[in-house]
Amino acid sequence: MKVSVGIDIGGTNTVWGLINEQGQVQVEGSINTREYSKPSDFVAKLALDIKNALLDSTFELVGIGVGAPNGNYFKGTIEYAPNLVWEGIIPLQKMFQAHFNLPIWVTNDANAAAIGEMLFGVAKGMKDFIVVTLGTGLGSGFVVNGEVIYGHDGFAGELGHTIVERNGRTCGCSRKGCLETYASATGIVRTAKERLENYQGKSLLQEQAKISSKIIADCANQGDALALEIFDYTGEQLGFSLANTVAISSPEAIILFGGLANAGALIVDPTQHYMEHYMLNLFQNKVKLLISTVPQHQAAILGAGALAWKNVNGAL
Repeated sequence: MKVSVGIDIGGTNTVWGLINEQGQVQVEGSINTREYSKPSDFVAKLALDIKNALLDSTFELVGIGVGAPNGNYFKGTIEYAPNLVWEGIIPLQKMFQAHFNLPIWVTNDANAAAIGEMLFGVAKGMKDFIVVTLGTGLGSGFVVNGEVIYGHDGFAGELGHTIVERNGRTCGCSRKGCLETYASATGIVRTAKERLENYQGKSLLQEQAKISSKIIADCANQGDALALEIFDYTGEQLGFSLANTVAISSPEAIILFGGLANAGALIVDPTQHYMEHYMLNLFQNKVKLLISTVPQHQAAILGAGALAWKNVNGAL
């Protein structure tokens, strides 16, 4: 059986898997990213685990795809990733090529997610769509005419760092008012804490020892007025931004993925409403807003594995 390796590098853990051409994970594993102060030691350990999985098996490895924060598709590098223990520019592709005589591709995690949706998910058959990952931050991958948009330097598609509020909330990128400070798991928690400071009514959120996006969703599902208001505000910020984005690339669909997207209709309904409200009339009622169908616990490695499959099949 032919398989690709999909690797997703996270700040705490790195997960990997052997993926067949139908998007089925055959073998998977993980290592602790933080345990390796040198990226070369990290790559050596990953390579050893992958080779051990291939021993005494019928798998034929066709290529390796890596999704990583600040991954540069053109250079095969990780560049100044804020959540990784390694600093500066890491020549990841070259490091892996020291262990494997195979084609290896690197991209950022949101772009990998977009390719995963195109090959294995709800975007199968689509050529123009956007994937928006609503996790700790807000990532995005833009696909136009069946190809991921990378820009001239490999870093195109940073929707999370477009500004929706001038002089708004401080973002981890050091600017103010970025979309991810409003429409992400951490962004919605910031909204909740701000609203709770001056809220005069009664809310289930006031009874919580710790606020999380899941707790806000649980309270909203119980009909809590403040929690519903928080989702409405979050949906307005996201919908406003998506309406502007549609005017640039005219996608068939926008696909939401990640922790906040698990809230389902709580986030989709207000986002859809405000997206249409702010949309240029040329595009109104044309763009589908969908939830990812890729299994969340395997999405990262499926996306990275899909990166390899797309390139391998494209080269045939």
